[in-house]
Amino acid sequence: MKKSTLALAIGLLLVANNGFAKTQKMTLEQRLEQLEARLEAAENRAAKAENQVQQLQVQQAAEIQEIKVAQGNTPVNGTTPAQETKKNATTPNLVLSGYGDLKIYGDVEFNMDAESRKGTLTRLNEDNTTEQWDMDGRILIGFDGMRKLDDGRFAGFSVQPLADMYGKMNLDDAYFNFGQENDWKVKVGRFEAYDMFPLNQDTFVEHSGNTANDLYTDGQGYIYMMKEARGRSDAGGNFLLSKQIDNWYFELNSLIEDGTSLYADGDNVAAEGRTYHGREMVKEKNVVYLRPVVSWSPMTELSFAAAMESQVVNNAYGYTSTGEFVDQSDRTGYGLTMTWNGLKTDPENGVVFNLNTAYLDADNEKDFTAAANALWKNFELGYIYAHNKIDDFAEGFVCDNDCVITDEGTYDIHTVHASYLIPNVMDMQNFNIYLGTYYSKIQSDEKISSDDDRYGARLRFKYFF
Repeated sequence: MKKSTLALAIGLLLVANNGFAKTQKMTLEQRLEQLEARLEAAENRAAKAENQVQQLQVQQAAEIQEIKVAQGNTPVNGTTPAQETKKNATTPNLVLSGYGDLKIYGDVEFNMDAESRKGTLTRLNEDNTTEQWDMDGRILIGFDGMRKLDDGRFAGFSVQPLADMYGKMNLDDAYFNFGQENDWKVKVGRFEAYDMFPLNQDTFVEHSGNTANDLYTDGQGYIYMMKEARGRSDAGGNFLLSKQIDNWYFELNSLIEDGTSLYADGDNVAAEGRTYHGREMVKEKNVVYLRPVVSWSPMTELSFAAAMESQVVNNAYGYTSTGEFVDQSDRTGYGLTMTWNGLKTDPENGVVFNLNTAYLDADNEKDFTAAANALWKNFELGYIYAHNKIDDFAEGFVCDNDCVITDEGTYDIHTVHASYLIPNVMDMQNFNIYLGTYYSKIQSDEKISSDDDRYGARLRFKYFF
């Protein structure tokens, strides 16, 4: 009996074990089938993706070919014939350093002018003729490099070479800057600092020379606009520190240059070089201008700014009288400006309004300037008033360039300017046409020779790319 029971138990155990093995075997087979099904599905998805990539490449190649035909230029990357590429030692390629972004852009500006006299109100041309027709302009190519870190720190550069209509190469900006985004910044090189005398849409306002150089022309008059230390000089460079704190902005710009570059070349009997009050200026050392600016924006559209610019080097330039050097480099200016820019909140109907004033305390000369201008619906209108007083002028001053100011005294300059923008020419947002005009007049007291006026009109073509 015991043997029978034991045999039965052994048999049941073998049967159970055999069934478990069959069950385990079936489970492994099912798993293999599932894996094979997944692999097949993955292959199908890969094949579908490859077809989509091929279709996209075909589409892109067609678009590139279409662009090539439309432009008519050298074939773009990927369309050069293979037999031409094989002639090169290496495959043609454009390689960047990988440290940051590089932006390439351009600005085209060409003008057609008609003027009562060629030259600005403060400077005449060489032949001093009237009713001038003229064309001028330039093409700017800009290269901006920028590297930004995740925490907002950055470093970058900008260089903007210019090619003008007369075949000369010039330079607009060329600087290096670094700092913390929306906090502090350092900028060094050739550039313009904060604009303390904005003229709005100043298409054609002939009253002074370039921004930093040849501003003062002896015998013609001067409109002081807080630009003597602003920068972009042809005789020196800038170093600027700035700080942003909420709606406050602080800036300190320093300009180091040949101080006599402020004055245009003279054309009188007493002196042949750069003259001031009838005397030729002789450089002893470079000047150093300091130009602090404080700007406050209590609301999006409204901003106020106050600034001072002062030349801090003694005896930088001047003239010699009876064997002694007379310093003429002491110049300190002050300025205030208020701007309402409604375009920031209403791009269609917003009004831009500027109110500017500036005062210069220089050796033997005091200059005051005030201006107001407004822009609405692409139309701009402005007025500039200057009241100047000259306390000393060289004896025997004779001007061969139709000078208005030949003696000490006071004079006023009135300038009205206007412009109109025709935007999106041929439905291109980067192509605009400007129409500009101005009228400017000098009125003087009995010690200054005569009154003088100028007027003109301009057609400007402006294209960005």
